[in-house]
Amino acid sequence: MRIRENRKSEIDTLVDIWYQSSLKAHDFIDKDYWKSQRGEMKEKYLPMSENYIISNKAEIVGFISMLDNYLAALFIDAKHQGEGYGKELLNYIKERREKIQLKVYKKNNKAVNFYLRNGFVIKEELLDEQTSEKEFLMEWGSSK
Repeated sequence: MRIRENRKSEIDTLVDIWYQSSLKAHDFIDKDYWKSQRGEMKEKYLPMSENYIISNKAEIVGFISMLDNYLAALFIDAKHQGEGYGKELLNYIKERREKIQLKVYKKNNKAVNFYLRNGFVIKEELLDEQTSEKEFLMEWGSSK
């Protein structure tokens, strides 16, 4: 298992992992929404973020994206979920930040429970205006 910053040439791979994982994890949101966001991910969100990929010997299996102390994305290729890659990426970032915030859809129980198990607490419930879905603002660490 290896974690490193992503290369520009890997953006398409990250977008594919994000898209496939989003369809699976967010089946309560119309798949056309995710399709419509692919360009934004590639052209805007990933380039403006600090992205780290995790790979096994053969391929990139996931990535994490940070905007300062905000965890903007953590996605693992569907065929590698549950193998510990997400926890490895999260621990990598936790070693480099004192505080991390993120938003996660309330209906995404698997992700909510993952973050709770990894020391995050729910700070408040919000409404995502783009999807009209409830989401949690979660936080880890302390503000010093």
